[in-house]
Amino acid sequence: MTKSELIRKVQERISDYPSRDVAYAVLVVFDAMVRALIRGERIEIRDFGNITVRHRRSIRGRNPKTSDIIELPPRKIPFFKVGKELYDMINGRKGL
Repeated sequence: MTKSELIRKVQERISDYPSRDVAYAVLVVFDAMVRALIRGERIEIRDFGNITVRHRRSIRGRNPKTSDIIELPPRKIPFFKVGKELYDMINGRKGL
């Protein structure tokens, strides 16, 4: 599902609001999530899952073109862990 599809689905469920307002609301939610992750906070959406930031240490890598050894700096990566409710729904254990 793309962002525009998500906006369209929300618009179908909440037809009282113009699509411009629904699109803005979706963007505000995504922006709040991104800002929370930048601050290192954990995002928990009940029955859906958790998004956290994991820290990766620096490692030695290899340039595949030249075979030179390079040092890759430490980095942060977003990590999603699916919630039990969503997991069960996807695997057909619970209905919608």
